[in-house]
Amino acid sequence: MCGICGIVYFDRSRTAERPLLEALCDNIHHRGPDQNGFYLNGPVGLGSVRLSIIDVAGGKMPIANEDGSIWIVYNGEVYNFTELRPRLEKAGHKFETHSDTETIVHLYEEIGDEFPKHLNGMFACAIWDDRRQRLVIARDHVGIKPVYYANLGDRLVFGSEIKAMLDTGISREIDPIGLHDYLSLNYVPGPNTIFKAIKKLQPGHMLTYEAATNAVEIKQYWDIPRMVSPHFKITNDVETDLLNLLRTVVQDQLISDVPLGAFLSGGVDSSLVVALMSEVTNQPVKTFSVGFAEKSYDESPYARIVAERFRTDHHEIIMNPDAQATVDAMVKYFDEPFADSSSVAVYAVSELARQHVKVALSGDGGDEVFGGYATYQADKIAALYRRLPQAIGGGLVPNLVNMLPTSDGKVSFDFKAKRFVQGGMLAPLPAHAAWKAFMSESMKEQLYAGSAILTKQRPTVDLLQGYYDAYNADDVLNRLLYVDSKVQLADDMLVKVDRMSMAHSLEVRVPLLDTRLVEWMAKLPSHTKINGMKLKYLLKRVAAKVLPAQILERRKAGFSVPIPQWLKTDLRPLVNQKLSVEALTEQGFFNPQYIATMLSDHWAGRHDYSRQIWNLLMFSMWYERYGK
Repeated sequence: MCGICGIVYFDRSRTAERPLLEALCDNIHHRGPDQNGFYLNGPVGLGSVRLSIIDVAGGKMPIANEDGSIWIVYNGEVYNFTELRPRLEKAGHKFETHSDTETIVHLYEEIGDEFPKHLNGMFACAIWDDRRQRLVIARDHVGIKPVYYANLGDRLVFGSEIKAMLDTGISREIDPIGLHDYLSLNYVPGPNTIFKAIKKLQPGHMLTYEAATNAVEIKQYWDIPRMVSPHFKITNDVETDLLNLLRTVVQDQLISDVPLGAFLSGGVDSSLVVALMSEVTNQPVKTFSVGFAEKSYDESPYARIVAERFRTDHHEIIMNPDAQATVDAMVKYFDEPFADSSSVAVYAVSELARQHVKVALSGDGGDEVFGGYATYQADKIAALYRRLPQAIGGGLVPNLVNMLPTSDGKVSFDFKAKRFVQGGMLAPLPAHAAWKAFMSESMKEQLYAGSAILTKQRPTVDLLQGYYDAYNADDVLNRLLYVDSKVQLADDMLVKVDRMSMAHSLEVRVPLLDTRLVEWMAKLPSHTKINGMKLKYLLKRVAAKVLPAQILERRKAGFSVPIPQWLKTDLRPLVNQKLSVEALTEQGFFNPQYIATMLSDHWAGRHDYSRQIWNLLMFSMWYERYGK
């Protein structure tokens, strides 16, 4: 695991400056504290910071091919490099190291731009081909590892994080679309970022720059496959095939020259990963969990059940923190506004894990691959709810539900009911989007009132609709899974895990997002994933062969943090400071009076605005650090 950055000047008479590259690497030192490396060749400069995992002594970057004509900087792990290497050696390539990084160099040399299709792993890499005078940047299939770029007209700049690029003089002008979508989703969906000048390279995509023409091109090399047959039936052979595939992907991701362990939440996904790890390791698996003093949020008892069942070397922390200090420490690692509150827990469990290991496996991605979100149950219920007369489904029921008293409990009944009626009568994709949204379009319009910077933008649902329409099949739930994989998985879930683990120089691997597993499950109809109201139907049938019944039978919980209580107690002074009329007026983005009314109603208990307040607080704290 590492961080990468670089610059290519379009004017070949210019020279890439080493002090500049050193400064860019310093900004992402946390991603790779073991070693810095640089390649400078006229107008081209590549930089890397390395977290040594495989071939600790020999795998220093940048790495070149035999004659030094092709150079790479690379972030990630490729798990099938030991399979690729013999084929490349047979083709005549000479290796100087035992690293996965060098395998990519020779693979590119052998087959050119087709190389990412043959990699099984998580990666973001930049390759400079000196003979052809071209730069190639590739990102892994599902977006586990990040990479950003900016085409500034006279130069191309890239980096693993935005903060690696800002010292190159890039404008920090806010992108209104990026901010608009953030307010709805709690994160900025790609390809946009919060800055107009900077873009995300999307999952399964590659960027090429040709020095001869100064042309920059983006192309897609992989996409999630579509369903093959709606008439697929689950048999014992199918369950056996899936279990064997799960065993394979977990075992493949145990390759490491340094100690490794696993995050363990007590949910099905992380528990299954730990169970399969325990089958193939000689020593007890080191497992790490976080719990909370607030009982409705505390999942640690379930993690202990799994730890005891598989006799792991278990470590846990019960969070009852100085909330403000925790938020202050965490937020600096997000160089875009980011308001997924579970990042607080991932930050804490990563800090705990790094005290014992350098690599951890997690169960992230299981909800998108196997169908695990409660919104998919809502999608099915809504198909029936839409049959109600408008006066009932769109009037009477919402009016009654909105009278329910507000609870601070984790995903409480009143919260779920109020969320459901917001979208229950809408078409499938708009309904799904409404349940994901943290601010409605009408709320955002009020928030923008009087702003000199923000005006009405296209609805955020249009972005999601584009992915929904691109999935040309009649299976509605599979189409929604595709949307969530393209947007929420890539720009929320994986960003959260990457930034919070890298904050502690910890590599986190996600075996449930192995490309082979993603492709295998994507081809199945949705009834194998959500059967009736049963989430992760096929996965749980398979997991029943190895996991305790208590884990399989528990209700879906999610990795949530008691933000509503914290906002009313520990974080209230911070909220009052960062969202004061004076602070908001100085920023110039939002209507201070509208937010003042929101806070007043929230403190008085007239309305639960905790999720919107957290969203605005995270933006304000981000803007103070990176936006000015």
